[in-house]
Amino acid sequence: MTAAPATAATPSGTNLTLGARRIAAAFSRAAAENRAALIPYVVAGYPDHETSLSAALAAADAGADLLEVGLPYSDPLADGATLQRATSAALRAGATLERSVALLRSISAARPELPLVPMCYANQILGGGDGRAVAARLGEAGAAGVIVADMTPDEGERFEAVAREVGLAVVYLIAPTTTPERRVAVSQRSGGFLYCVSLVGVTGARTSLPPSVRGLVAAARAESPVPVAVGFGVSCPAHVRMLVRAGADGVIVASALVDALGPDGRNVPALARLVGKLRGATAR
Repeated sequence: MTAAPATAATPSGTNLTLGARRIAAAFSRAAAENRAALIPYVVAGYPDHETSLSAALAAADAGADLLEVGLPYSDPLADGATLQRATSAALRAGATLERSVALLRSISAARPELPLVPMCYANQILGGGDGRAVAARLGEAGAAGVIVADMTPDEGERFEAVAREVGLAVVYLIAPTTTPERRVAVSQRSGGFLYCVSLVGVTGARTSLPPSVRGLVAAARAESPVPVAVGFGVSCPAHVRMLVRAGADGVIVASALVDALGPDGRNVPALARLVGKLRGATAR
């Protein structure tokens, strides 16, 4: 199954931005190779700025098609224990929004063909306003899109307008509890790709994924005008193969990669090895 065409379903979406086109091209390249796109995740500034840059570049070189970069935040509502630990360590080591933007800029300069999609929370990016200042900085740093984990399309129209001006795709999430009608509406507004949360709960490596995820992926894939990427709980090649068989256009792996870095967050070669194994499981 090839990636769904990238079209703008509604005027308020962000799927005609330059960033969305860059993301669509990455999914198309993977589909042309008859595989799903692999989207690893790194935490900006974990365990420190320099090592997080090394981890990002290692993930890129080991097979990432896109890279999700978590921007450390003091109250990460969607994050499980692993990402909370890494985020807290990054903040203690001096991570700030400014340093996270600098990291994006460094990754983009080193790997300009790799679409970067920072993940953040509404308080970080909106700050009580429309998010224009932060969106512009993300775009200037090389981000192709942005995931605002706690922002829904109902709340996102003002930010979408800003994102269109600076060329960013705004990626929205659906969950197993999302109704079919709501899934369609969210996918119509999501830019670049649709983030399909595999389970009810927070992030974290799991030993297995719920069998119901197959039906969720198939339904979302049939309804969405943009590629569907699945995350939360994905931790090993077997999970990737399961999701690829279910029709996922992309697979997002986060906590398992942070775990691979070891207790001090510095085992970059181990992260690279796991990314390579995950990439090998994306073939259809």
